[in-house]
Amino acid sequence: MDAARAELVMAELQKLYPEARPELHFANPYETLIATILSAQCTDKRVNMVTARLFPQYPDAFAMSKLTPEELEPMIRECGLYHNKAKNIIAASHALVEQYNGVVPNTRAELMKLPGVGQKTAGVVLLAAFGDDQIPVDTHVFRVSRRIGLADANTPEKVEAQLREILPRDIWSLGHHLIIWHGRRCCHARKPECERCPLNDGLCEKHME
Repeated sequence: MDAARAELVMAELQKLYPEARPELHFANPYETLIATILSAQCTDKRVNMVTARLFPQYPDAFAMSKLTPEELEPMIRECGLYHNKAKNIIAASHALVEQYNGVVPNTRAELMKLPGVGQKTAGVVLLAAFGDDQIPVDTHVFRVSRRIGLADANTPEKVEAQLREILPRDIWSLGHHLIIWHGRRCCHARKPECERCPLNDGLCEKHME
């Protein structure tokens, strides 16, 4: 897909989802980090239910680092993968306390040194907590961008690079949310609702096959 058609795709999605925004609940960079770690292979709705109970008790890295992973696990069990998530959250909290005085760093390199933080999580934190221009690639962005033809790479990292190249920087963040919303509301993994999708009239490569 060329850049001109990619911008038309974004324009159609923006008309379809004018209210597109982050659906995780968070109030500061630390909450953003923890909510994003918890969101791996879990719905935002479920994460929000868990963090509504978790954040009032453990609002920052200092409080969270006093827990053991075993103590945290029952509190986040509903999010799935809770053994690894608890281990990473506690380890990341310790690292924040010991290396950054409890403050979440605002660079990709520093974020990715934290336990449990990969390229996608770092991108989400930079976008949502610090307002950086980012286009993180989660499962929805990976699936939808490849399906409609915005990208064709076979890893999230390479898809992100392709999206950065084809989309103007000033719409990266909005594009991230628009693609996620489309993946959740129309372009589903198993049964995409192509018949009601505004991209099926010459903008979606799957529909053009």
